[in-house]
This record gives sequence, C-alpha cells and structure tokens, in this order.
Amino acid sequence: MGAPGFRALRGALRLAAVGARRGYSTWPAQALRMDYQDAIRTLNTLQTNASYLEQVKRERGDPQVQLEAMKGFLERSGLKVEDLDQLNIIHVTGTKGKGSVCAFTERILRNYGLKTGFYSSPHLVQVRERIRINGQPISKELFSKYFWQVYNRLEETKDPARASMPAYFRFLTIMAFHVFLQEKVDLAVVEVGIGGAYDCTNIVKKPIVCGVSSLGIDHTSILGDTIEKIAWQKGGIFKPGVPAFTVPQPEQPLEVLRDRARESPCPLYLCPDLGAYEEDKAFTLGLAGDHQRLNATLALQLSRMWLEQQGYQGIGELKDLWPGAEPPGKKPVPLAPVFRPSIAMVQGLKDSVWLGRTQVLQHGPVTWYIDGAHTTSSVQACVRWFHQAALNEEKPVDGSEVRVLLFNATGDRDTAALLKLLLPCQFDYAVFCPNFTEVSTVGNADQQNFTVTLENVLTRCLENQKMWNQLMEEKVGRDLWLSAPLVLEGVGGRLKPDPLRSPLLLVPSVERPLNANSLVFPCISHALQWITQGRDPLFQMPATKGLHLHPVASTGAVLLKEATVIRVLVTGSLHLVGGVLKLLDQSLSQ
Repeated sequence: MGAPGFRALRGALRLAAVGARRGYSTWPAQALRMDYQDAIRTLNTLQTNASYLEQVKRERGDPQVQLEAMKGFLERSGLKVEDLDQLNIIHVTGTKGKGSVCAFTERILRNYGLKTGFYSSPHLVQVRERIRINGQPISKELFSKYFWQVYNRLEETKDPARASMPAYFRFLTIMAFHVFLQEKVDLAVVEVGIGGAYDCTNIVKKPIVCGVSSLGIDHTSILGDTIEKIAWQKGGIFKPGVPAFTVPQPEQPLEVLRDRARESPCPLYLCPDLGAYEEDKAFTLGLAGDHQRLNATLALQLSRMWLEQQGYQGIGELKDLWPGAEPPGKKPVPLAPVFRPSIAMVQGLKDSVWLGRTQVLQHGPVTWYIDGAHTTSSVQACVRWFHQAALNEEKPVDGSEVRVLLFNATGDRDTAALLKLLLPCQFDYAVFCPNFTEVSTVGNADQQNFTVTLENVLTRCLENQKMWNQLMEEKVGRDLWLSAPLVLEGVGGRLKPDPLRSPLLLVPSVERPLNANSLVFPCISHALQWITQGRDPLFQMPATKGLHLHPVASTGAVLLKEATVIRVLVTGSLHLVGGVLKLLDQSLSQ
C-alpha cells in the first residue's frame, strides 16, 4: 500500500472530494436556486447511510424504534400512515430479482390503463429514476417541486425534541409517497430497500398484495448471516389478511416464510413455474436470462391478485382451482393457481424494461454485457446469461476475440466468492475500479457519494485485484507471481494529482514478473478508455507521450486495438453499472 502509485491516486481522489464538497458549501443558504441540481446537492447532505446502517444494527431487536421514527418523519412531512392506504400498494422484497419483479408487475398493470407509481433503489444515473410514474422517472421539475416541498416542511417542524432530518433513503421514501398521492396514481409498486421487517418502506400497513422474490445471502451485517435469518427479515413485510406470494426457495427459508405468514396471519402461496401458464409457445420476456422466468411468474401472480382485489375483469381464466394442498415434494406452502394470462399480461412481460440488468449494448467492435449482479446466486445467473448471450453473437472469422471483465464490489460482500464464479467466463483481462465515473464528481451531484472514504474504495479495488490474481493462479495450477497493483497515474510522466483531470496509469514499484492480466483504474471513465483503446469516439485515449506504461496495459492495448470483437462483462455492483451506463448512453443524463 506504500507504492507511489497508491499515494498519488489517493491524493488525486482526496482533492477531488474536497473540491466536490466545496462546490456545495460555497452556496449561500438564502441564495439556493430551487432547481434539480440544488435539490440533489441538498439531498446529498442527508447521505448518512453508513451511520444509519450502524444504527439499524443496534436497533434491529426492536423494529418499532425505527418504524416509529419513520412515522414521526412522515407526520412531520404532512402525511399520516393511514394516508398511504390510498396508494393501493404492491410491496415487494427479496434478495435477488425484486427490482425485475417490480418492473414486470408495473408494466403489466400499466397495460390495463392504470396510472402507476414505482419506487425502487438504487438509481443508476439520476436520483429521479427511483420515483417513476407510468414507467418513466419523474421530471427534474417535478422532482424539485416535491423535494423542496417535503424538505422545507421537515425543516420547519424541527424542535428541540425533533431536531433531526431523515437519512437519504428515508427521505426519498417519504418524498415518493407525497409524489404518488398528489399525482393521484392508481397504484404504487414499492420495492423494499434492505430486508423487510425494519425497512422504512414497511411503514405501509395495508398493501393490496406482497411478494418475496428469490432469497440469498446479502447485507449479512444487517439481516443476519444465514438464509433462514434473512428469510425472517423478508417475511416481515407480511400483513394480516393481505395475500402474499413467493417463488420456489430452499426448504428451510421457505418454512421460515410460512411461519411468518402464520404469525401475521396472512395467506402465502408458492408461484408455479412459468411453463405452467404457457400453452402454444413460451412467453417472450423483455428482460433476458432464464432466471427472469421466476421473476415473471411472481409478477403475474401479484398483478392478477391486485386486479382481483380491486374488482377488475379480464384478469386471466383459471386453468385449475386453488389447490390449497401442499405442492409436489410436500413443500410447506400451497401452490398459487395457474391461469391463462390475458393479452395485456403477456404483452406486459414482453415490453418490460429494467436498465442495468442483463442488458446488452453494442458500440462498434465492443459489446457491453451489463448486469448489476452482486450476490453469489445473482452472479451465477449472470454467468449463465453472459455465456448464452456471447454464444448467440456472431463469431469473428479470424477468431480475434478479447474478453474483458469490469468489476467492483462494495459493502460486506464476499468478493472472493463472486470472482470465483466468474472464472469460467475465460476473460483475457480483468479490470477493477471504484464506482466513480470520473475522479472528480464536481458538477454532477447525482453521482456524488460521501458515505465512503476514498482510501477505502481504492483499497477495496486493490484487494479485489489481488483476490482475482490468486484465483487465476489456483485455476491454472502453476506457481505464478501475483501481478503488482496497476492503477493509473501521471500522464506525461507527471505525478502531480489534478482533481479535475486524473492521471492515466499508475506504475507500481514492485519489481516482480507479471503474469496475471489484471489492472486497477481510479475511475470508470479511465477504465473504459483503456478497454476501448480509442475505437469508440466516446472514449478517446489521452496523450501518453513520455508515459511509462505497465506491460499488461501495453500488451493489452495492442490486443484490444487489433481485436475484431471485444466482449466486456460489467458486473458486481449496481453503482458500477450505473456509472458505465451514464458514460455509454449519455441520453440517460439528460
């Protein structure tokens, strides 16, 4: 960690962060213009998620402490918990796929002519993506209007006993409820943030229907270190008398969900395989990957139950009666009914869009395979999807194909387990970088994140690279030297950090032979510059005259420049995916 490259990059990042903070702090409070960027800058002052999560850990034995706090913030904003009943909410939790389930469900119900609200997290490019009406992020003008309305009300209601402001996610949740109520949506699809029982979205008392997508291990410091503990948290969204659905789960967590449903009490049903609905031909899904079939069957059940509860017609004829009995294998939860999906439902599954999940973008010779998988089960699904998607692409006649992994992982996730699953993809190069689009985020408040330290994110990237190199060493079964950390530094040979224009390549001082083809860059933009090698006009390589490039960077540059096809898998973090999409599709920033 004492390498000159590490110190230089850390210095550049620190200066960038100071500049970003100063960019906000120099705004006189009384002179704030109430536009979108000002709203986001102010929202970012509530970015206390790290300390908030620590508070959640301390208080998780008493969920009422957190839910009562959320209730207090909601009331200070001008709403009561009972007001949320008007939103006809579909509440969805799970470890993987819950966002996709919500996207499928929202699109199906929109096909019935309903005005839909959709609250999700995290955002990929702009914060307003989290709050959607009829599938579209609310406009910057609408975001600003409701942000200042809620923020000012909370500021005005401060007193010695209630001096705090809600943290980032709590604030956005409250704001979403205001938007949906005042814009008079017919229903709101609400995705849980973390867990379920203690999540601030769980302030909702009377949803119309609840759903639990596939369970797995994630956020262990908050939710527990076993899948049974996590299932207990997820089942916390069940409400008395409110129907709930889930997809096939391992037996023990499914039993936990059953027990939670009995405690509520509420009916809980297991969704049948999607093939049970299909007759003449398989449904076409707007979201790629075989794992999306599980998400689609849950969305069909949630949509149909919502429509049934609201008295709608044309919701799909039952193919058989509600069984009520245990499904094959004596699972502890009864099967949901199989029905013939309506045309609106089938079309909704086909038309669904959910950016950053099993998404493919073609830019000249470079094909980007983008998936925000960040758990072991979701990375397994990502690998299957990538393998199949790459097989379906036309192969270069001369065989000159280069595969690149662009990866980052954050939080308490087991990076070694995730990277090990990616080894079968046979990447020629592995590239690691933080979730910063640029070294400096000045002028782009949507991408600012003050909840992580600069040294931590850089250290994590270097650790990820080291782990990859170790796994590669084990994979080839030879005693290879690990590659020294590669990070970008010193354009033109200079080591002077510039917060607005970061140097390009860090050269490590370690004098050891290099065999593992991995690199670390200080931001997403520089990683994409190296991968594309000037072959995409969006990412022109900076001048490198006088720059000493590391052998891996130089050799890789030659191969990437000459390759007929470059396939890049971007995965490990939704925040990384968001940064990549921001640079690849600039319309998302408009």
